[in-house]
Amino acid sequence: RTMKLIRFGNPGQEKPGVVIDNKRYDVSQLVRDFDEDFFTGNGIDNLKAALDKNPSLPEVTAEVRWASSVSKPPKIVCIGLNYADHAAESNMAAPAEPVVFFKATTALCGPNDDVMIPRNSVKTDWEVELSVVIGKKASYVEEAEAMDYVAGYCLHNDYSEREFQLERGGQWVKGKSCDTFAPLGPWIATKDEVKDVNNLRLWLSVNGKMMQDGNTSNLIFKVPFLVHYLSQFMTLLPGDVISTGTPAGVGLGQKPNPVYIKAGDVMELGIDGLGTSKQTAVAWKK
Repeated sequence: RTMKLIRFGNPGQEKPGVVIDNKRYDVSQLVRDFDEDFFTGNGIDNLKAALDKNPSLPEVTAEVRWASSVSKPPKIVCIGLNYADHAAESNMAAPAEPVVFFKATTALCGPNDDVMIPRNSVKTDWEVELSVVIGKKASYVEEAEAMDYVAGYCLHNDYSEREFQLERGGQWVKGKSCDTFAPLGPWIATKDEVKDVNNLRLWLSVNGKMMQDGNTSNLIFKVPFLVHYLSQFMTLLPGDVISTGTPAGVGLGQKPNPVYIKAGDVMELGIDGLGTSKQTAVAWKK
């Protein structure tokens, strides 16, 4: 059976679940959460085995909030400028090696939660991305074996405050880490659900207007290489999220003038097989 892992419930009270035949079910009687411990302990195979016994699972009703599909990832590692068309629109050269930055884990939120424009921000931007969830501890991994370390994939909107990122000195992390800047989900599609990770359409619209429409076939650095590459510099832990970059069409790249998010704007995005998400922008408030 293929499996989509979800989390649901109000902030601070999230529970693990699965999507089967387009219905959401609570699996909290079978697993504690989709976190580092779950992936470390061969959780996907164990959960599949438990589900094959067909336990009766409570259905999750439609109005219940979708939560981030990964619980407390040890880190969120992002790859910049990983589509040639996006590097070009950003007036940056296609990189010779992956551009690596971190996103604070406090940015994580549910896939349909509001995105909060940071205080004093006028340059908040969108970025649809394919994210990879690590399934086991990876250090100095060969590219040929890298896929053994992947648990699955999910949809991510790598929100970016361009002034904080590009005009305030230092590293990109400041423009990437504001609260609500990492809506993840709706689900983790396990690795075997995705036939060809290098041929997935990914798209994003703003207020119904298509802004990004790309394909992962255009990734400069592919998933196995990224897992291998990052593992040369840091140990990847189960539950880590690697976000693989965005195609052209971000607000920063609009001609003749950049276009940025304002309160009330609605971002909808999706990736083949990984579902869709929708965020409404709200002004900063305490």
